[in-house]
Amino acid sequence: MTKTALCIGINDYPGTANDLSGCINDAHDWANTLQARGFTVASLLDSAATKAGMVAEVQRLIGQAQAGDSVIITYSGHGTWVPDTSGDEPDSRDEALCPYDISSSNALLDDEIHQLFAQRATGVKIVLISDSCHSGSVIRWPGPSTRFPRARFLPPAAWLPADRLPRAATGEILDCRESRGARLGGMALAGGDLLLAGCADAEYSYDANFDERPNGAFTYYALKTLPTLPANATYTDWYKAICNYLPSSNYPQSPQLFGPKRNRRFKVLD
Repeated sequence: MTKTALCIGINDYPGTANDLSGCINDAHDWANTLQARGFTVASLLDSAATKAGMVAEVQRLIGQAQAGDSVIITYSGHGTWVPDTSGDEPDSRDEALCPYDISSSNALLDDEIHQLFAQRATGVKIVLISDSCHSGSVIRWPGPSTRFPRARFLPPAAWLPADRLPRAATGEILDCRESRGARLGGMALAGGDLLLAGCADAEYSYDANFDERPNGAFTYYALKTLPTLPANATYTDWYKAICNYLPSSNYPQSPQLFGPKRNRRFKVLD
């Protein structure tokens, strides 16, 4: 069995005025953890993580994987959404990841991720770990210190041209705030064999600081709990351990685990 991984971290978002701080550290931390568990790891950081670069690297890893192989992809960066045009979204929005070149309207949509993952050979296990917002507006939330964590969400107005912003039938630009009733979106449904996400679709994933070091709150607690798990722990076990820390008063985000019951019983990072 071959184990490969791709760790993506994007702090720098040119043209958006919405840079982050902890995503590169997240990517390095995930890479170190996965290498220690026998994975061959590739990384895409900042300017290397264009949409074309992300798609090409995902295609490469999935394309070379054979039955019994394991592929893990971690993403730390902004999330966003666009209006759903295919009718497959219960919240009428396609969730998306934000590559480095998002200001050129290069969002990586959940439908595109689904298509990429569908190229895998039978028996290839894919896990996507996403520490990003999938919905909502960029806000700030008081953290445990004088610093303010930033939500890892990039609103459509920050990267879409004005003539492509979602509008009501009257022509008025729609409110970009997430409906709190929406719980499942395309990212949750399209994420390959298993998706471990930093928050629900109606929430935000926060850029935080721990001991004066920037990290995503979800990534920090995911890796903090990992060494406490038994040797044969499943993703369900890991998810429950993370939920001992999140949501919290400082970071009101609810981690999510999506996938068939059988897949939730996969051995963690294996």
